Amino acid sequence: MAAYQPTGPVYRQAGTIVTEHTFTVPLDHGQPDGEQIEVFAREVAAADPGRPGPAPEVKPWLVFLQGGPGFGALRPSGRESWLGRALDDFRVLLLDQRGTGRSTPASRHTLARLVTPQAQADYLAHFRADAIVRDAELIRRQLAGDEPWSVLGQSFGGFCAVSYLSLAPAGVREAFITGGLPGLAATADDVYRLTYPIVAERNQQHYARYPQDADRARDIARYLASHEVVLPDGGQLTVPAFQCLGRQLGASTGSDTLHYLLEDAFAAGILTDSFLAQVAAELSFAPAPLYALVHEACYAQGAATRWAADRVQAEFPEFDPAAAVDGDIPLLFTGEMIYPWMFRTDPVLRPLRDAAEELAARTGWPPLYDPARLAASQAPAAAAVYFEDMYVPAELSLPTARAIRGLRPWVTNEYQHDGLRASNGAVLGRLIALARGAG
Repeated sequence: MAAYQPTGPVYRQAGTIVTEHTFTVPLDHGQPDGEQIEVFAREVAAADPGRPGPAPEVKPWLVFLQGGPGFGALRPSGRESWLGRALDDFRVLLLDQRGTGRSTPASRHTLARLVTPQAQADYLAHFRADAIVRDAELIRRQLAGDEPWSVLGQSFGGFCAVSYLSLAPAGVREAFITGGLPGLAATADDVYRLTYPIVAERNQQHYARYPQDADRARDIARYLASHEVVLPDGGQLTVPAFQCLGRQLGASTGSDTLHYLLEDAFAAGILTDSFLAQVAAELSFAPAPLYALVHEACYAQGAATRWAADRVQAEFPEFDPAAAVDGDIPLLFTGEMIYPWMFRTDPVLRPLRDAAEELAARTGWPPLYDPARLAASQAPAAAAVYFEDMYVPAELSLPTARAIRGLRPWVTNEYQHDGLRASNGAVLGRLIALARGAG
């Protein structure tokens, strides 16, 4: 194989040298000569003041798999957050997973060329962890040849890391996972039956911290129940849509963010433009339509998901908004759930409503994890399991930690789901030490 030569620009940031890469991969890895798409990545290396010229010290590769699904990788600014710790040991590849960031997009505009919902769903079925891993393997062979590389997976990126250990273990030198150990056989129904009670508890914690928010949230819900409210982006703000602001509650500062949003909701008896603009920014799927489209599919192995979050919510009547609108109990916000009505209320999702229905009914999803390979894994690995994680339940993560040979779990309630970012490198440093036998 000829030596790979990057064609993208190279530039400096504070303490780093950044190189842009674009790779061509098959849409369907089962048909390598079929339709091709592009995957974009940024290489970030530490700039050594003691080395003249633009070339940084060559260190081993660490590929970062972003949470999501459907979000592009970190847009770096020097050695910020966890990246500073990573650059002590690695040169880092920030991968825009297929369909995200500067990779070939999957959106209402690009999918419009596929004239039927079935064709759109068939296309979108190639945007799960298994395809992301196979992209990464093609890229690794171009960048590193036969050498394996280290993998860092955050949240959904952790799901991808476990798929990597299952589908292409020879490509992984070591694996670090934060808030992203999936249940190996868990269905989407299983996930939501565990997460709805966690979300309810997080609501209780929020109202205990900010008691005044119970009346504020109820007042907003009652207003929405009796008024047609259109957001600045053209989306419709309904009571169930308002409840979705609870997805913030799983982050380290999410409760505070929600409180400040609620406190300025009304002026002269109507919802303020400022409030509506902030809500639109939180609820719109414009930055990541794939998140809505394939979120439940990222759990699917075999059977259809059939709008699992929507179905399972009926088992938890405390989330019914009527209980707050028509009664005096606090409104419960929901969490990281995708509902079919979102494809009616969000303008960027409306054209893909039928494709989403096709995906929800789709069966025959291939397996994402291989328990036998995981039990025989040779790669050192460590995982942060956040004990109170609102998105990835510890009840599913801990059995998986035991199922992966050589993986050392670190169970902690010191951090929330965003611990990798919020800890400023401390979480990554702990995982590196654990995987290498220290700590």
